[in-house]
Amino acid sequence: MAKKSGLYTRTGDAGTTSLVGGTRVPKTDARLEAYGTVDELNSSLGMLASFLSGSDDYEFLLGIQNNLFVLSAYLATDQSKAQVADHMRITDGMVAELEGEIDRIDALVPAKHYFVLPGGCRPAAWCQVCRTVCRRAERRILALLPELEIDAALLRYINRLSDYLYVLARKINSDQGTDEILWKANKK
Repeated sequence: MAKKSGLYTRTGDAGTTSLVGGTRVPKTDARLEAYGTVDELNSSLGMLASFLSGSDDYEFLLGIQNNLFVLSAYLATDQSKAQVADHMRITDGMVAELEGEIDRIDALVPAKHYFVLPGGCRPAAWCQVCRTVCRRAERRILALLPELEIDAALLRYINRLSDYLYVLARKINSDQGTDEILWKANKK
């Protein structure tokens, strides 16, 4: 008989899981919904990165994915039972790095005087999917505020990340020579 894998513990079979610190909570807990959505965003970014392999954007996306692990660990920690380690915090420096990349990319794409529909080439369209998942993750995190104190830098980071993904989608379309799809207002 094969030795039991360490991948499963069977402790969550009844619909609960442990936060960092040992507190058991239902898998439907709002905190799990928040960091689960961050995990979904991270997986979506992995798909986006697969389209951009070998580019500077790819390397920057890998950094974001690492930061999202940090963000998730912060959200998964019951701070009444365990202290969040310094290396598991989103910092002002991470926010500044993201803002710098937004500024750099925004200077590369044509000025926008119109609304853009999500789409264009496949990587840009996927980038827009990542942006919407990021916005949902932000909403799930903000929903925790009445019951959980959350670092301001974390809130700024997740907000800036959707802005980054928007401008990155524009850059990807531009880099690939794909026209953006402009929104056409209904005219009656």
